[in-house]
Formats: sequence, structure tokens, C-alpha cells
Amino acid sequence: MLFKKKPTIVGLCLGGGGARGFAHLGALKAFEEYGITFDMVSGCSVGSCVGAFVCAGMKFKQIYNIAKNLQTKDIKRNKIKFMPSTTEGLEELIGNNVKYKTIEELPTKLFIVSVDAKTGQQIVFDSGSLTKTVAGSCAVPGVFYPVEYSNMTLIDGGVMNNIPADVLIKRGCDVVITIDVNSTRGGGTSSDKFYDVFLASIGIMMKNNSSQGYLYSDIVIKPDMKRFKSSKLDGYEAMVEEGYNATIASMPEILKLINNKRYRLWKRSKRKNIYKL
Repeated sequence: MLFKKKPTIVGLCLGGGGARGFAHLGALKAFEEYGITFDMVSGCSVGSCVGAFVCAGMKFKQIYNIAKNLQTKDIKRNKIKFMPSTTEGLEELIGNNVKYKTIEELPTKLFIVSVDAKTGQQIVFDSGSLTKTVAGSCAVPGVFYPVEYSNMTLIDGGVMNNIPADVLIKRGCDVVITIDVNSTRGGGTSSDKFYDVFLASIGIMMKNNSSQGYLYSDIVIKPDMKRFKSSKLDGYEAMVEEGYNATIASMPEILKLINNKRYRLWKRSKRKNIYKL
């Protein structure tokens, strides 16, 4: 009797990092060149935004052409300096460029991670308004106002889970590839400007919860983003290049994991006592 080989379920985890999310696009370019596709995607903050485009079936060039024309004022619309912005710009970015209105309509499964400020609980969205849930996942406290949605007050998912690889493991992925565009988080800042200090404080807070995501990931791709700011779009082409180069460097290991079940099981067994689902 012949048995069909069970296909490998591959998940992509896209971490938060503000403007450094341009590096996610470089990773997408590398995956396309090697014909690697994903069965499901989890995203936090900017990762949820990029994830929405990916799961809508958009290719690197399409996403890049949208992103390269962005200006800070398109995203942050605060009229008073240092005051939080509404998320209207984020919602328009998704609503104007993705034809699907709800998460469940997307051709590829997407899991958007946010936090409900009312309860202090992590929320993982796999259905509902795409624009509202992405905006909620991106709503960094102090930078954006929270998003009111379905009796919840949503803030940036990175407050609790900036690298939501566990979400994919719990949904049955055999391989989880994570892109961490902010691996230097928690390093502080030499600036004494209020905004820089505030963002550095957020990074320090997120550093601890990001370590959990590393444990749940089979591969973590970490582009060198130290010279870029999460709040600045300057140097976006270089950010894309860093994401591309880091992913290409990891490609032998990625292909081995996807194609070799024995190696995959061995690697995961090395960590089975580190985390519990």
C-alpha cells in the first residue's frame, strides 16, 4: 500500500521593528528567488502589516513599490509634535492596497498579534477586520493612540510577544522561519531626546518577551539593522538589502529544514525541554 508523503507545513514569523520592517521585504525577495512559499504567517506590529500583504498574495516588487513611496506623514498624523497619532494612516495603507477586507478572506492564513489594554491579555486574530487588527498590532503606546475594536482597546502586540513564533507552532507548523528586524532591541540610546529615550524604553521592555520567540523558531534571520532607526524611513533600500543578504546567508539551512524531516525532528528535539506548548 502506498502512502502519500505528508507535506511540510512551513510558517513565517514577522517580528516588529517599525521602519526597520523594510528588511522584511528583502527577506521576501530572497524567498521568491528560491521558490519558498508559506502555509501560514504570524505578524506583530510592522510584521502584521507586511504579513497582510504577503497573505493577500502580493509579491516582493508589488509591496516594495508601495513601501518605497511612503513618508512618515503618511503613517503618523499627529498635529502636535510628541503627541500620539491616530492609526488612520496605517488603516489606509492596508485598506487602499489590499483587496481583502477581513483576515479570513486572505488566501494564506494570517495570525495578527495584539494586546487588549483593558484586560492585559494577548489577542491573536485569525478573523475580523484586516485594517483594524493590523492597526491595533502596530499601535505602539505613546506613538499611536490605541485602536478601539470589538470591545477591545488594542495596542502593539510587541508589548507581550514581539516575535510570535509560538502562534505558528501551536497551529501545527513543522518549520518556523522568523525574521527579526530589531535584534538590537534593548540596547538603549545615547540620545537624551524625549522621543529617542521613549522608544529605547519600549525596546528594553520588548527584549525579554522576544527571547521566547527565538525558542519557538527553527531559524531566526537577523539582518544587521543597528544603523537604522525604527522611527525613520531613511535608508530603506539599504534595509531591504540587509534583509535580503541575511536571508540568502541562511538559505542552505532553510532548505535543509524544509526538505529533510529527520534533520528537522533532530533539531527540534534539541529544544523540546526548553519550552512547553
